Amino acid sequence: MTDPIADYLTRLRNAINANHRVVEVPASNLKKEITKVLFEKGYILNYKFVDEGPQGSIKIALKYDPDSKVNAIKKLVRVSTPGLRKYTGYKEMPRVLNGLGIAILSTSKGVMTDKEAKREKVGGEVLCYIY
Repeated sequence: MTDPIADYLTRLRNAINANHRVVEVPASNLKKEITKVLFEKGYILNYKFVDEGPQGSIKIALKYDPDSKVNAIKKLVRVSTPGLRKYTGYKEMPRVLNGLGIAILSTSKGVMTDKEAKREKVGGEVLCYIY
């Protein structure tokens, strides 16, 4: 697999389209940090790290509106790919949906959202957009 982050986002996207409640993805440290950011920002209901086998996995409970059955995540877009990395400074931070969505960045201070990176005055690799 050449792009594990794209695989992670695709598994989430497919589970949302199929109206699944829980999705299981192979674990890595970067994926765990992205999952924590999604949970903190309210895009997923809960998560659990399972340490079975050599790699382990992440079980993610997806968040749906109880009345309309609409998922909290409308769109997941992979920005930086292995063939073309996208980096940004804190002054040129991308705004996702005029501030309604989030951009997840991998910075020298860890994985964080665009707003946190701007507050910390640190730039980094733009991993994905979520809204």
